[in-house]
Amino acid sequence: MLAQFSIFPVGAKESLSKDVAKILDIIDKSGLLYKFTPMSTIVEGNWEAVMALIKKCHTQMKRSHNRIYTSIVIDDRKSGKKRMTGKVEAVEKVLNRKLQK
Repeated sequence: MLAQFSIFPVGAKESLSKDVAKILDIIDKSGLLYKFTPMSTIVEGNWEAVMALIKKCHTQMKRSHNRIYTSIVIDDRKSGKKRMTGKVEAVEKVLNRKLQK
Protein backbone atom coordinates (compact mmCIF):
# COMPACT_ATOMS: atom_id res chain seq x y z
CA MET A 1 0.00 0.00 0.00
CA LEU A 2 1.06 3.56 -0.66
CA ALA A 3 0.04 6.39 1.62
CA GLN A 4 0.68 10.04 0.93
CA PHE A 5 0.28 12.23 3.97
CA SER A 6 0.99 15.65 5.34
CA ILE A 7 0.72 16.85 8.91
CA PHE A 8 0.95 20.45 9.97
CA PRO A 9 -0.13 22.63 12.88
CA VAL A 10 -2.94 25.12 12.36
CA GLY A 11 -2.13 28.67 13.43
CA ALA A 12 1.61 28.07 13.66
CA LYS A 13 4.40 30.35 12.54
CA GLU A 14 5.33 30.60 8.88
CA SER A 15 8.41 28.33 8.95
CA LEU A 16 7.79 24.71 9.96
CA SER A 17 11.21 23.20 9.20
CA LYS A 18 11.92 22.19 12.79
CA ASP A 19 8.49 20.56 13.16
CA VAL A 20 8.84 18.77 9.83
CA ALA A 21 12.34 17.56 10.76
CA LYS A 22 10.96 15.87 13.90
CA ILE A 23 8.36 14.04 11.80
CA LEU A 24 10.87 13.04 9.12
CA ASP A 25 13.16 11.65 11.79
CA ILE A 26 10.33 9.33 12.89
CA ILE A 27 9.60 8.33 9.29
CA ASP A 28 13.26 7.73 8.48
CA LYS A 29 13.71 5.53 11.56
CA SER A 30 10.56 3.50 10.75
CA GLY A 31 12.33 1.31 8.23
CA LEU A 32 9.56 1.85 5.68
CA LEU A 33 10.32 2.97 2.15
CA TYR A 34 9.43 6.66 1.82
CA LYS A 35 9.79 9.71 -0.38
CA PHE A 36 9.80 13.16 1.17
CA THR A 37 8.55 16.00 -1.03
CA PRO A 38 8.04 19.71 -0.33
CA MET A 39 4.28 19.18 0.08
CA SER A 40 3.90 15.69 1.57
CA THR A 41 5.55 12.36 2.26
CA ILE A 42 4.77 9.07 0.51
CA VAL A 43 5.27 5.84 2.46
CA GLU A 44 5.07 2.23 1.24
CA GLY A 45 4.24 -0.70 3.49
CA ASN A 46 1.44 -2.82 4.88
CA TRP A 47 -1.68 -1.24 6.37
CA GLU A 48 -0.73 -1.78 10.01
CA ALA A 49 2.80 -0.41 9.67
CA VAL A 50 1.82 2.62 7.61
CA MET A 51 -1.14 3.59 9.79
CA ALA A 52 0.91 3.12 12.97
CA LEU A 53 3.58 5.41 11.52
CA ILE A 54 1.07 8.10 10.57
CA LYS A 55 -0.45 7.92 14.05
CA LYS A 56 2.99 8.23 15.64
CA CYS A 57 3.76 11.28 13.48
CA HIS A 58 0.41 12.89 14.28
CA THR A 59 0.93 12.29 18.00
CA GLN A 60 4.42 13.82 17.86
CA MET A 61 3.12 16.99 16.19
CA LYS A 62 0.28 17.23 18.72
CA ARG A 63 2.78 17.32 21.59
CA SER A 64 3.85 20.84 20.65
CA HIS A 65 0.71 22.24 18.98
CA ASN A 66 -2.92 22.55 20.03
CA ARG A 67 -4.46 21.96 16.61
CA ILE A 68 -3.16 19.60 13.91
CA TYR A 69 -4.30 19.07 10.33
CA THR A 70 -3.52 15.64 8.87
CA SER A 71 -4.30 14.72 5.29
CA ILE A 72 -3.98 11.11 4.08
CA VAL A 73 -4.39 9.65 0.58
CA ILE A 74 -4.18 5.86 0.28
CA ASP A 75 -3.60 3.64 -2.75
CA ASP A 76 -4.16 0.08 -1.53
CA ARG A 77 -3.67 -2.70 -4.07
CA LYS A 78 -3.69 -6.42 -3.25
CA SER A 79 -0.77 -7.30 -5.48
CA GLY A 80 2.35 -5.40 -6.21
CA LYS A 81 5.61 -4.64 -4.49
CA LYS A 82 7.81 -1.61 -4.84
CA ARG A 83 4.84 0.37 -6.09
CA MET A 84 6.42 3.70 -5.25
CA THR A 85 9.06 3.17 -7.93
CA GLY A 86 7.08 0.73 -10.05
CA LYS A 87 4.28 3.19 -10.80
CA VAL A 88 6.78 5.76 -12.06
CA GLU A 89 8.69 3.17 -14.08
CA ALA A 90 5.47 1.98 -15.75
CA VAL A 91 4.67 5.49 -16.98
CA GLU A 92 8.27 6.02 -18.13
CA LYS A 93 8.04 2.78 -20.09
CA VAL A 94 4.92 4.01 -21.89
CA LEU A 95 6.64 7.32 -22.68
CA ASN A 96 9.88 5.52 -23.56
CA ARG A 97 11.92 8.01 -21.54
CA LYS A 98 12.94 8.89 -18.00
CA LEU A 99 11.00 11.64 -16.28
CA GLN A 100 12.34 14.34 -13.99
CA LYS A 101 12.54 13.24 -10.37
